[in-house]
Amino acid sequence: MQNVTPARKRGRPAKAAEAAPHPYHHGSLPEALLHAAETVLRRDGLRGLTLRAIAREAGVSHTAPQHHFGDTAGVLAELAASGHRRLAQSMKKRAADVKPGVERGRAIAHGYIDFAAANPDLFRLMSRNELLDTDRPSLVEARRMSAAGLADVFDSVPDIAPGSKSAFGTMTQEQTIAMASAWAHVHGLASLLIDNRLNALAAAPGTFRTPRDLVDAVIDNM
Repeated sequence: MQNVTPARKRGRPAKAAEAAPHPYHHGSLPEALLHAAETVLRRDGLRGLTLRAIAREAGVSHTAPQHHFGDTAGVLAELAASGHRRLAQSMKKRAADVKPGVERGRAIAHGYIDFAAANPDLFRLMSRNELLDTDRPSLVEARRMSAAGLADVFDSVPDIAPGSKSAFGTMTQEQTIAMASAWAHVHGLASLLIDNRLNALAAAPGTFRTPRDLVDAVIDNM
């Protein structure tokens, strides 16, 4: 008598095999989620940065980002805060051991460009207020840190105390004008560089090897 394979029971269709999630190795889930968010941002850009994409990258439940950060604006605000802290460190690193004055201001500007060039998508996100929870305490404090780093172009750093309503603290009118000028100058250069708007200009015969060389030259001639 032939062996007959039992027919599949009628009713529920068989479930397709689901790939087991790969757990994200981490010590802190919020930090792991932010790391995953930045990975998604670098790979897929801002359009691809969703809560589900972040959770998938981290290998956790799709509700995990919402549980820790509230909503997409909360996640993006925390990611932007991380960016501002690293921007502050980049400026500080460049300005280390440089005496106050013109050279220190140039060093700080180079640090600003260093960060933008290394983290273009994160740099863009940091200026997208409409996407961020701008009242989130961590973002407010991180912006204060990067503002203090930029304000260090002055011989006397403005008072940027915690709890100040302004990220730039108390400044004289002269300092405010100088700060706006310096910020617009270096931020504009950074944006032009990462958006590839300087390529043709830098490639003009007899000028610069790369767009970054052009930006560095502009800063050195401020």
